[in-house]
Amino acid sequence: MFERKHQHLLPRREFYHRLVRSAALGAGLIIISLFVGILGYHFIGELTWIDAYLDAAMILSGMGPLSQLHTDAAKLFAGIYAIYCGIALIGTTAIIFAPAVHRALHKFHIEDDKLD
Repeated sequence: MFERKHQHLLPRREFYHRLVRSAALGAGLIIISLFVGILGYHFIGELTWIDAYLDAAMILSGMGPLSQLHTDAAKLFAGIYAIYCGIALIGTTAIIFAPAVHRALHKFHIEDDKLD
């Protein structure tokens, strides 16, 4: 997916396409994660659709839940979903920023080769 250390930098146009693809992949992961959270909070937590959306969005963004959960199944779902969201947040950030970080590191490596 990324160019090797002895290859030239990707042209800007292709780099921007890579950024858009990474952002789209990250957005897709966020949307799927939000959808799973909404379904779980609605059907397992017995929350209304809008409350399920709010709790899923708050957990996914790292803020924390708002609604009181009453059943053990709902609390178990909320715990598992919170752990998943923490991992998904880190993974999504990595997916979105990977092309820019790779390009910066690749550029520094090319400049180091020119000094030798």
